[in-house]
Amino acid sequence: MIHGDDRSLQAARARAYTLAETGKFDNSNAVQQALIAEGWSNAARALDSDYARKAVGERCRAAHAH
Repeated sequence: MIHGDDRSLQAARARAYTLAETGKFDNSNAVQQALIAEGWSNAARALDSDYARKAVGERCRAAHAH
């Protein structure tokens, strides 16, 4: 993997976590769509792993619980 690619994926994941924590999204699919709308062309790749999707989903649920 190219190091620059890795950083861009990490940045997209970090943005996904931030979006999830706003409480405006119900699940990782909604967060992915928001990333795409913001222009993150690598949104699908950033959330490709089960771990990333689960982490985003957990943040969405936690934000709704508060």
